[in-house]
Amino acid sequence: MSFVHADEIRSRFSAALSAMYRAEVPQYGELLTLVADINAAALRADPALAERLDQAGDLARLSEERHGAIRVGTAAELSTIARAFAVMGMRPVSYYNLAPAGVPVHSTAFRPVDPEALRRNPFRVFCSLLRMELIEDDALRAEAETTLARRDIFTPGARALIDTAETQGGLDEDQADRFVSELLETFRWHAQATVSAQTYDRLVAAHRLIADVVSFKGPHINHLTPRTLDIDAAQAEMPRRGIAPKETIEGPPARACPVLLRQTSFKALQEKIVFPGETGAVEGAHTARFGEIEQRGCALTPVGRALYDAALARKDFSALPDDWTALRRQGLAWFRYVPTEQGLSRAGRLSGDLEALIADGDVAARPITYEDFLPVSAAGIFQSNLGAEARDGGYAADPARAEFEAALGCAVQDEMALYQAEQDASIADTLTALGVSRPVAV
Repeated sequence: MSFVHADEIRSRFSAALSAMYRAEVPQYGELLTLVADINAAALRADPALAERLDQAGDLARLSEERHGAIRVGTAAELSTIARAFAVMGMRPVSYYNLAPAGVPVHSTAFRPVDPEALRRNPFRVFCSLLRMELIEDDALRAEAETTLARRDIFTPGARALIDTAETQGGLDEDQADRFVSELLETFRWHAQATVSAQTYDRLVAAHRLIADVVSFKGPHINHLTPRTLDIDAAQAEMPRRGIAPKETIEGPPARACPVLLRQTSFKALQEKIVFPGETGAVEGAHTARFGEIEQRGCALTPVGRALYDAALARKDFSALPDDWTALRRQGLAWFRYVPTEQGLSRAGRLSGDLEALIADGDVAARPITYEDFLPVSAAGIFQSNLGAEARDGGYAADPARAEFEAALGCAVQDEMALYQAEQDASIADTLTALGVSRPVAV
């Protein structure tokens, strides 16, 4: 059989999801227009940035880049969503415990892990699993468990096609299109609550996010995030376009050499919902879905990340170099190494360590884009859209990573190992291309 490549299925699903969310949340469409305008202006103003993005393969993917977020309620839901994402070439990367920040979930990010797949389409979904044990009211917890046990967030067609993909090793054209259509239903918004207004109010009192996970037919995509090249300009522009931004940008301050991830969002919408009642439907409102913008910088090494975390705690980033060469030489950021045209013209006649090859212009070092998430930023975005009832303090609970991975059905991948592998492979490929066989230092 001829199968559709997983990257192509991922691209189709990402586009379909974006179109659906745009129809459901019109302000998201305005956000896409705003980001496109900001990015075009940034590229016109900084040709060097445009060239660097083009060389790194980031320019081609920029307009289509999105990440989404969903929240599931049970281990079975998490396990099946992991199988669905695998059909699209997306694997769980990193473990995020948001309970210490007062958000009763733990999470992973489903994304492509191969550098070439990321360049084709870097669609990511930040997927959170409700920490049921953090519902302190025993009766409410039992009611929530019963409510979640009654629902199936996947259509029969989606389940059948996941099984088919696993059994035959992929999906053909017709199957791939039906898979996208069927899986889209899992992410669709449903205005009909599955609990009474009274139960909903009790869930909200426990935590708004608990109410969001438990009270509906499915997990509904709660935001989609385009990538901007200038998040400060985007934040300033949002009010001028009738979009109310959150108060602050999450993540590191603005820098000449952006690192990790910066995020902002428009505040969550209040949407009409209908509760079932003994004498008929009861109207109400729910606040959860919002629009987010992100700016991605380079990925930091474990040493660089420790320096960043210390700087974040001190609220002083002066110790983190704002210079690509310093970040590279001090081993603070991951880089992809490529032979230059000059280097290739001299292939077979070169020697020396990597630093000498770079200094001589035979090798170029390009920062690797950070493809993952910051726990602090994730919690900040969650909290800023949960309203006044959000907890200020954290939950006294262990991370429970082992339980999360048991529910997932596999271990999450280590983001640092992925960046290390990409850097190491680029060095090996570059030395082979240049005909340099002697050991080199990085």
